Amino acid sequence: MVEQFVGTWAMTSSENFDEYMKAVGMSFATRQMGNLVKPSLLISVDDQGVISIKGKSTFKTTEIKFKLNEEFDEITTDDRQTKTVITLENGKLLHKQKWDGKETTVERDLQDGKLVAKCVMNDVVAVRIYEREA
Repeated sequence: MVEQFVGTWAMTSSENFDEYMKAVGMSFATRQMGNLVKPSLLISVDDQGVISIKGKSTFKTTEIKFKLNEEFDEITTDDRQTKTVITLENGKLLHKQKWDGKETTVERDLQDGKLVAKCVMNDVVAVRIYEREA
């Protein structure tokens, strides 16, 4: 159920994210900014089943709108243009991005009331943890 993810989430920790950004191919300057910001995620679902994930930080605000299992064009925070599909499997939101022959996955899961985002690119894994805001 996507509804369990709905809400506003504040990032509380980030591990190995610089290595992940490097693996994805982000520039040094973009990685510097990426390491400084602690984004909030706003996740919502409308009456038509369209899901919105908005990432807000002092650096940039991004938003994607999608339906589960339907491919869409995404422009990432670092301006990659990806073909993206988001699915719900075993209670986890799987966010798969493909571009230039590459692929990365962000797996979002709820653990102990926290939103855990596991970012995977080849053999590099970063883990970012968010807590629900009141």
